[in-house]
Amino acid sequence: MSKANEMGGIEPSIGLADPAQQKRLSPSAIAAFVNIVNIWSLKDTQALGLLGAATPATLLDWKTENEGSTLDQNTLTRISYLIGIYKALNICHGQELADSWVTLPNQNPIFGGKTPVGYMIENGQPGLAMVRRLLDARCQGQ
Repeated sequence: MSKANEMGGIEPSIGLADPAQQKRLSPSAIAAFVNIVNIWSLKDTQALGLLGAATPATLLDWKTENEGSTLDQNTLTRISYLIGIYKALNICHGQELADSWVTLPNQNPIFGGKTPVGYMIENGQPGLAMVRRLLDARCQGQ
């Protein structure tokens, strides 16, 4: 297992394109996503932006009851990145900074003064992957 996957997230080799895996992983992925959104104090528009395709009604359903929802490969992958980002932040930083880091303006050249959540929304799945790699490298002292 790679260092990145030791820190959290869904192991890509489990086949997120497989409908059976999607059905099996969806309830825990939804619960994790809702918890992260709450901990990071994200607005619904930000949460939806991170997912790239969900509707406000879907997000409301997830917050109240996630039974029966099956996520597609793209959404599971995005949530996996967010879980890894959440875990990396909590490994590398104290809880207060870990819980607010994504919403704080950041001077790292990647973000150019924008917030990490804004960067991830603007750049979609590649943006999520970049933030995950950045944090993994920081946690490893690079």
